[in-house]
Amino acid sequence: MARAFLFVLDSFGIGGARDAEAFGDQGSDTLGHIAQACHSGQADRPGFRRGPLAVPNMDRLGLGLASRASTGILPPGLSGSPQLLGLWGLASERSRGKDTPSGHWEIAGVPVAFDWGYFPDTCPTFPETLITDFVHRAGLPGILGDKRASGTDIIDELGEAHIHTGKPICYTSADSVFQIAAHEDHFGLDRLYRICEIARELVDPLNIGRVIARPFTGNGPADFTRTANRRDYAVPPPEATVLDRLTEAGRTVFGVGKIGDIFAHRGVGEVRKAAGNDALMNTTLQTMDDACDGDLVFTNFVDFDTLYGHRRDVAGYATALEAFDRRLPEIFDKTRPGDLVILTADHGCDPTWPGTDHTRENVPILGFGPSMPTGSIGARPTFADIGETIAHHLGIEAGPHGTSFLKGAAA
Repeated sequence: MARAFLFVLDSFGIGGARDAEAFGDQGSDTLGHIAQACHSGQADRPGFRRGPLAVPNMDRLGLGLASRASTGILPPGLSGSPQLLGLWGLASERSRGKDTPSGHWEIAGVPVAFDWGYFPDTCPTFPETLITDFVHRAGLPGILGDKRASGTDIIDELGEAHIHTGKPICYTSADSVFQIAAHEDHFGLDRLYRICEIARELVDPLNIGRVIARPFTGNGPADFTRTANRRDYAVPPPEATVLDRLTEAGRTVFGVGKIGDIFAHRGVGEVRKAAGNDALMNTTLQTMDDACDGDLVFTNFVDFDTLYGHRRDVAGYATALEAFDRRLPEIFDKTRPGDLVILTADHGCDPTWPGTDHTRENVPILGFGPSMPTGSIGARPTFADIGETIAHHLGIEAGPHGTSFLKGAAA
């Protein structure tokens, strides 16, 4: 029996979404604009990287071909005729949002057909009654923040006041989220988790997708650091995902990074946490060793989004892509006959685009394994084709929303 490995490069879009204009994202292209910046020297960072974007392993998996199929333009530094190592294609999102849960749930076979609730870009952003109830039920002296903000910026801005007053930092973004930052030592990690559980109950009537605990350490803006103890309190998917179906079939689903949180821990048999792409890669490689026939290892590589996309750091994003690409041979070496590895993304977050929000983009699908065919799988109409390919490969029942691309793949 086969194994499957599904790796999401969080926010690594390739432009060209058919409905991008409806989201204000017409022309956004995370990969293409990063590659253009590298080619022009705008993404040079002394001591870290310089020159054209160098991702030869993903290029041989068909990344350049997928990008050109999406936008009509081959990004500089990538090949239009590589010696292919696997299957390549792209997928469009059917879900009505461009947020993390929508993208991941659709990847797992369940597109989101409803609209999430959002908090406005105002200050204060949260309804007064919500904060009044939250402060009362959580026994808090009040809150700080109450606005849309970058998580790292607002901790730098309000972290010291939080330590002195005991008030947690509450903020949101363009996503459907209520985020709470608090110091692990001064406020307490368990206490942060408890108040997030209270907030989860309170925002349910508002249809908010996630409450996120954002713990940090340090003594001031110079050394405030968010830790790996982040926890997402998400609503569960509205239908059974491929993770649920695998679990029901007696398989083990390993969720590496924030995967367990994204799916409200439904269908995830074992959670393995790590902080940062390198640590996530290390944990993924160990988990590949532990996975048995019929199992799925599902990893989210979060740095692309949180550290570079949202912060509009083009050079940092390019550096992270190159670092990930250099480690891909370690994944190649862990595969065995019958294995399927899929690299994809959940949305875009073009670091050259105005604002700090995700961007509505197509995503690449790069599939490989020792026994896998090579060639194009075309443009898939939904991310759900990825989850149904996993189901087909692992021999479980098909879901209602997608089609396996292995059925029509040519060797």
